[in-house]
Amino acid sequence: MRFEKYHITDEIKKNLFKLGFNRPTDIQYKSIPSIMEGEDVLAIAQTGTGKTAAFAIPVINKIQSNKSSKRSYGIKCIVMVPTRELALQIGDVFNALARHTKVKAFAVYGGVEQAAQIKKLQDGIDVLVATPGRMFDLISQGYIELERVDTLILDEADHMLDLGFIDDIKSVKKMLPRKHQTLFFSATINKEIKKLAFSQVKSSAIRIQISPEDPVSKNVSHFVMFIEMDDKRFFLEKFIKDHPDSKMIVFVRTRVRAERVAKAMNRVRIDALTIHGEKEQKSRSDVMQKFKNSECNLLIATDVSARGIDIDDVKYVINYDLPDKTENYVHRVGRTGRGMKKGIAVSFCSIQEKDLLLEIQQYLNKEIEVIKTSKQEYATTIETTEAEDDIRAMIENYEKLWQRKKKRKPKKKK
Repeated sequence: MRFEKYHITDEIKKNLFKLGFNRPTDIQYKSIPSIMEGEDVLAIAQTGTGKTAAFAIPVINKIQSNKSSKRSYGIKCIVMVPTRELALQIGDVFNALARHTKVKAFAVYGGVEQAAQIKKLQDGIDVLVATPGRMFDLISQGYIELERVDTLILDEADHMLDLGFIDDIKSVKKMLPRKHQTLFFSATINKEIKKLAFSQVKSSAIRIQISPEDPVSKNVSHFVMFIEMDDKRFFLEKFIKDHPDSKMIVFVRTRVRAERVAKAMNRVRIDALTIHGEKEQKSRSDVMQKFKNSECNLLIATDVSARGIDIDDVKYVINYDLPDKTENYVHRVGRTGRGMKKGIAVSFCSIQEKDLLLEIQQYLNKEIEVIKTSKQEYATTIETTEAEDDIRAMIENYEKLWQRKKKRKPKKKK
């Protein structure tokens, strides 16, 4: 069934067509009708399968159908998310799907001054996308009112639970009108998530689970290379140079690692952007915009950003470090192979990380294909890059020495 056959407004259909959405994905096909009928929905689906559009389309359609003018008289829908990047991403999706409609969506999150956010709220919005901390700050100050909210959406609920937001979710539920619709979306499922989900939706909620036996989209191909920890930078350099025009995200374990890997790439004339929790929000937003606009095709990130990157032309995800939590592997590799596009995930696994690899394979219910490297190929990769490093270092040292001598050269007397 194509979107043009759905009972949604013409404006939304035109936006979907312009965005290249012709047919719904599995999660959209199964979720949209139930949401449009006002049912509570508990949906589990892999990253990159179109979950955001699955709830954004029916919500925008509902608000658009009930509005008589562009003026907003109160928030109708709240989308709670765990991270700033995800708030921005979902806000962008809502605004893209709501173009030329009467529906106004806006995202609020911490890490930035609240004055501009307050002004936007005072002007009036229909859909609020928010991280819990900033949302509760604005509620306590009286800038967010909830009495007109009839839809609550919890997105990336598993991560919300990991970050300890369960009490915040319950607090919001208590503030809402007695009759409202709750939509619960998550990429991974476990006993705690089930308990949280069932406590927040009606007993009659529609339960949707897409490919439960495979938590990662079938559009992603998985590979692993066995590389010693100290040699990873050489293989990353080679991989990037072998795929010079491809957009890729490299995931590392810590912010310190992110900066070190970026500096290692810069030393071999490879531009890299970094994003992690220690960066200010403006810097994080600037980095994402540059990456999105292909001003730089290499982004080095920590897991804090794994769920908030929604850029559909990311071809490769490189797990430079394997994640400590198996669920994070799912969210990392979900940055590629999004929608209908194909993607490739390559993990660099050291001896110390083999246990983590086994846990990931058990979680995926399958073995990850090994990219075999002969001893000669391995040695050549390291020797070649080390030799290039030495040559570049010699040239740079010579240039610095020459510049110093030039500055010291005495001026000729007239």
